[in-house]
Amino acid sequence: MRTITSLALTLTTTALVTAAGCAHHAPEAKKINAADAPTAVRDAMERRFPGAEVISVEKEKENGAVVYDYELRQGGRKFETDIKADGTIMEVEKQLTGADIPDSVSRAVRAKYPNATVKEVMEVNKVSGDRETPDHYEVTLSGAGSKAKEVNVSMNGTISEEGPGHD
Repeated sequence: MRTITSLALTLTTTALVTAAGCAHHAPEAKKINAADAPTAVRDAMERRFPGAEVISVEKEKENGAVVYDYELRQGGRKFETDIKADGTIMEVEKQLTGADIPDSVSRAVRAKYPNATVKEVMEVNKVSGDRETPDHYEVTLSGAGSKAKEVNVSMNGTISEEGPGHD
């Protein structure tokens, strides 16, 4: 009985420490109804993505500022965008497929992860005013029996950052 109690206490403590550690490092995110986003945010999203289907919206805090993270579908393509509470679009991610994926990205991923399967490639664009400038690519990979992994690939094909996928 003492062993079971000790094991339960250890597992509970581990879970709490892990949860606290994750909460500390992850931005605060809360799913919201699209209609609950501020008017300036909704207007900016609708101007940039007219007629898009909103899949989900999360309200987050990034670097002390409130940001609305949209996941959308438009014209058969997935998009994600981050919009500040005042309606300023900060970033637009566009799903790429087939021939749209640069060879430098495909080569870098195949070289470092030869047994992985590419699940998704998103071109990440920084936004300044009405100008969207490609910054890097987010590539989501899966492998035999392993969880999804997301890697950032620079415009020239260098893998710069790795982390867990969004699944």
